[in-house]
Amino acid sequence: MAVKIRLQRKGRKKVPFYNIVVADVRSPRDGRIIERIGSYNPVPAIPAIVLDADKALEWLQKGAQPTKTVKNLLSREGVLYKKHLLRGVKMGILTEEEAEKKFTEFLAEKREKIDKQSSKINEDKKKKSKEALENEAKVNEKRAKKIMEKRRELLEEEAPKQEEEKVDEIEETKEEVKKEEPKEKEEPKEVKTEEKKEEVKKEEDKKKEEK
Repeated sequence: MAVKIRLQRKGRKKVPFYNIVVADVRSPRDGRIIERIGSYNPVPAIPAIVLDADKALEWLQKGAQPTKTVKNLLSREGVLYKKHLLRGVKMGILTEEEAEKKFTEFLAEKREKIDKQSSKINEDKKKKSKEALENEAKVNEKRAKKIMEKRRELLEEEAPKQEEEKVDEIEETKEEVKKEEPKEKEEPKEVKTEEKKEEVKKEEDKKKEEK
């Protein structure tokens, strides 16, 4: 029975998630599988791979053929490299200790590369967020300047109107003062007429006394 190690698509639209499975070559894409040996999530910046390396190596030694994508994943996880080292042990080129040492060195280098990638991605994210904030601040500054300019224009337009209103108010007060002035002048006239009446009365009283 020909066996393949391939990906089985899961997840939803535009958010793919894959199981790494061992299945019969004749089995359809979403058909029956023999065994699930891991998962692959390509969505993050650094794709997440969860793999049972021992089971994958066991199936490779049994003759299972990985698809092109799975082969790349197995290579990244060091499964193919371990298979190569074990072959060297069988041929007597390497001892088991040497093979194990080389494999641990490979894993250490791999972790270091992943750490560098993740730190670079984080730095890029910080840089982009900083640039976005700076751009937003510039846009807000431009908006504030435009608003200030519009307010100045409105104030300049309203200034002559306010001056005209003040002039009108002054003229109105002048007219009111003019209207009130004759009333103030009439008061002494009334006083004079009363004085004349008193003088006339006095003269009449004198005339009566003389008679």
